[in-house]
Amino acid sequence: MSKGVLGAVLAALVVLGAGTTAGATGEGTGDAGGGGAGDVGAEVVAGAAGAEADLAHHGHVSLWDGRVGVWLVTENHGPSDVADATVRLAFSAPMAGGQELPPGCLWSSARVVSCRTGALSGGGAAGELALDLRTVGRPQELTVDVSTAWRAGGADRNSFNDRHRVLVLATGDPYVF
Repeated sequence: MSKGVLGAVLAALVVLGAGTTAGATGEGTGDAGGGGAGDVGAEVVAGAAGAEADLAHHGHVSLWDGRVGVWLVTENHGPSDVADATVRLAFSAPMAGGQELPPGCLWSSARVVSCRTGALSGGGAAGELALDLRTVGRPQELTVDVSTAWRAGGADRNSFNDRHRVLVLATGDPYVF
């Protein structure tokens, strides 16, 4: 991804996510899974308009020989459409620098990747996201926190299916969430 495109994506995420607080993304709160007071304002405003969307993230994570594979599908169980959303993947171990990410994804830190889902129709699914990352060293285990960092409209009253903490052992086995 070119620096210009990466800068544009980062700027869009910053502008679109401007309503969230540090607690909403888990930074500095000890809650790497996300969620918090910052989400409430967005839900109240969206709820006032009557829109409701139910985002869900499902997939699996594998760890082997210092590599992490993440396969993720984001769905909107509806009923309302969502113009866009951002899924946040926070790893307990740092990732090696200089790794390319798929279009629509960026590094938030050495341990956090944020990716756009694109538009999600009510009752529809987004495309599959696949990441193949290298860790710093060869950890025997790590945790991955998957959460919705931001969504464009629609209150989500069932946030249990869009927040997951997955313990992954370095066996190469897929750990499903």
